[in-house]
Amino acid sequence: MSAEGAGPGRPPARPSDHPAPRPAPSPLRRSVLVGLYAPTLVFAVGVGAVVPIIALRAVALGADVATAGLMVALLGVGQIAGDVPAGTLAARVGDRRAMLVASALAVLAFAGCALAPGLWMLAAGVLAAGAASSVFGLARQAYLTEVVPVLARARALSTLGGVQRIGAFVGPFLGAGVVHGAGLPAVFWLAAVTSALAGVVVAVVPDAAGAESARRRGAAPVPLHRVARDHARVFATLGIAVLAVGAVRAGRQVVLPLWTEHLGLSPATTSLVFGISGAVDMLLFYPAGHVMDRRGRLWVAIPSMLVLGASILALPWTTTLAGVTAVAMVMGLGNGIGSGILMTLGADVAPPAVRSQFLGVWRLLADSGGAAGPLLVSAGAALGSLAAGISAMGVVGLLAAAALGRWVPRWSEHANATTRRAAAAARVDAGPDADAGPRARPGADAGSSRAERLSADGGAGAPRSSP
Repeated sequence: MSAEGAGPGRPPARPSDHPAPRPAPSPLRRSVLVGLYAPTLVFAVGVGAVVPIIALRAVALGADVATAGLMVALLGVGQIAGDVPAGTLAARVGDRRAMLVASALAVLAFAGCALAPGLWMLAAGVLAAGAASSVFGLARQAYLTEVVPVLARARALSTLGGVQRIGAFVGPFLGAGVVHGAGLPAVFWLAAVTSALAGVVVAVVPDAAGAESARRRGAAPVPLHRVARDHARVFATLGIAVLAVGAVRAGRQVVLPLWTEHLGLSPATTSLVFGISGAVDMLLFYPAGHVMDRRGRLWVAIPSMLVLGASILALPWTTTLAGVTAVAMVMGLGNGIGSGILMTLGADVAPPAVRSQFLGVWRLLADSGGAAGPLLVSAGAALGSLAAGISAMGVVGLLAAAALGRWVPRWSEHANATTRRAAAAARVDAGPDADAGPRARPGADAGSSRAERLSADGGAGAPRSSP
């Protein structure tokens, strides 16, 4: 016990004696903040512009409907395939250089799509674009985690998620104007230009990382298999929740258009409903981050999944345009209040020494869940009941809320006020050597549970899991 925690006539320190820290404003300059988010916005605009055009470009090159759908799916396949290599690349060359590599690869990929004389070149370009998007997203997340104070982390990462959603929302409208004026290939040239512009901004904005971050960049990267082995328990527990969240979020984008088609609504009406849901989604990213920083991650994570899961469960009960629109807005609310939650949790639990490799596996879990979600809905429809497939996806949302409630307090000290007080008490009890945190101790088992690590430091034991 430290001298501050005990003494003559003074009781031992208890978790309740150490209030949860309040969020602090970020000390980063405005120019640096613009440099952090502007590349993400312009990159997302380009990707968002080409997503609806990929299938049309494939059809123009002679593909049938099934092949055109496969071409669109290759973008997600490229993202999944690029997640783990993205972490390895960022660990070897640094986050900023990885973003520059991703920008250059995206320029080449989109140019290849624009110039493609046939389907094979288009497929290669789309696959490479997905991989570039994965590298850029991981490196941006890792870099933000480094340079932003921990008590402003959720606001920073939820804003990053919000900026990506804004870009994805604006991109198709910009792409539609380009197609009208210059044809399908011109949209891919637009994406190439936005990718190059993102790389230029990354290159010219000063590096905001500190000396400690620079020291870690110079260290030899840890092999990926060792990262996966050392943190296997995190991936096998909290990783299951990440899979479920990714599945529900991706499933949301499938169940809505499928159900509107089932009700006989026109494509234009479906697009309008989807746009309304997306608008609600985009309005909430910063308030969500503020709540996560001030109250803890569970105050957003659990309500997000409960609202999203319940609204998906309610969708098969709707029979009118008004009902579908109301449920779609609630879906947008549930998804919007969870903006940045997976990135924030990943940043919380990723050890600084192997952050990029860890986040590569983390994003692989999230993207794999995103690929599995639509398959679950499709399986229900193939078995003869679209409503059953949609309902199964809603149940996954409720299970995701339960998994987050069970595992986030074990691995993140920022789960809620209780875990923050317990972690603060553990550091006080352990003395000055605890300032660097348990993950920074040489020889610490980064794969052990949070409660075990607190106990090993002389801490207060396992925290409660209530929000």
